[in-house]
Amino acid sequence: MGAGRADNCWVTTQTLTFAAARSRAHGPTAALWHAVEVHRAPVDLDGACELTVCGTLARVTTEQHWPVVATDACPACTVQAR
Repeated sequence: MGAGRADNCWVTTQTLTFAAARSRAHGPTAALWHAVEVHRAPVDLDGACELTVCGTLARVTTEQHWPVVATDACPACTVQAR
């Protein structure tokens, strides 16, 4: 290894990935799209409920990508998952 070389075989980089998830409506609260931070391959997502960025439980979908192009997206997830 040459002097000043920045490569380190013990350092890994991780790409932050978000998946879209849909919550259920609860009383006066409408169903919203949320962001879920994913730490595994998208193919491993099976539609189960996951904890969203804002702390809600919502069902992950692979049919939508975060950020969703919708008016019913969670404001907290929209800000936190930029």
